[in-house]
Amino acid sequence: MELLLNIFYMFSGVAALYFGADYLVKGGVDIARRFGVSSLVIGLTLVACGTSAPELAVSVSAAFDGNPAIALGNVVGSNIANIGLILGICGCILPLGVNKQLLKVDAPLMIAFSIITALLCIVFNGISRIAGIIFVIAAVVYTVWNVLNSRKNPVQEEKIASKYPFLLAIVIVITSLGVLIIGAKVFLLSAIYFARKLNLSDAVIGLTVVALGTSLPELATSIVAVCKGEKDIAIGNVVGSNIFNLIGITGITATVKPIPGSALNMIDFGVMIFISLLLIIFMASGKLLNRIEGAILFLSYVGYTVYLVLCGTAV
Repeated sequence: MELLLNIFYMFSGVAALYFGADYLVKGGVDIARRFGVSSLVIGLTLVACGTSAPELAVSVSAAFDGNPAIALGNVVGSNIANIGLILGICGCILPLGVNKQLLKVDAPLMIAFSIITALLCIVFNGISRIAGIIFVIAAVVYTVWNVLNSRKNPVQEEKIASKYPFLLAIVIVITSLGVLIIGAKVFLLSAIYFARKLNLSDAVIGLTVVALGTSLPELATSIVAVCKGEKDIAIGNVVGSNIFNLIGITGITATVKPIPGSALNMIDFGVMIFISLLLIIFMASGKLLNRIEGAILFLSYVGYTVYLVLCGTAV
């Protein structure tokens, strides 16, 4: 009976993720067009912050429970999954054009914050409460700058008439985020159940199953966005989510409870930085993430996951 119930949870979670992502993209694009904000910025801010809600819930909860490995491992694992799994799959489905702002500003910021987080944990023995507060402030500044900068330079696509009344678009976005979070939670519960059956350790589950589960909203949203032709939302959602994970979620978590540097090892941080650099190199070459590059990102993620499962290198 327990097995059948978890199979039901898994399929229900997938259905909730699909429909939540579908309407989140529709509502987000409608709001973008109404206010002259580009789809890229909607992906980098509204959609990215919304789909990162599961990571926030898991990390803060883990911090309160005294399990920093889960808290930080969730962020690092999710960032690796966002690039390797999500952009890897999206790139295989359809080549993704790269926006100039993404290449010049947002992707380099993602790398910078990845390195800063790694240095704080490895060299300075963790992320203090003060560092956490600075991270949160940086997240707010980054979001406000993106919105203001986009409104100064509106693009042609945003002149298309809005499809929904404004209040309805807001309701659609909020409801869709709720459905996404619930769908991810239900799917995650079933995934952890099956992981336990395979005798995986808590550390490996944190960097793989939990990280993948909390990345499901980004995965569903990005794939649906690509299929609907909203490529800026797809790639912006991933880069924006990674930035928000690093400075928003890690910052809030460290503000609640400082994160010790022993939470993860150099290999995990190294993989996160490596796959982020790989993404920038691919985006810079031809201003396009093609199918071959998408496949390389995906295989990198698969390789890291297999390594974790077989070797159990997480803390």
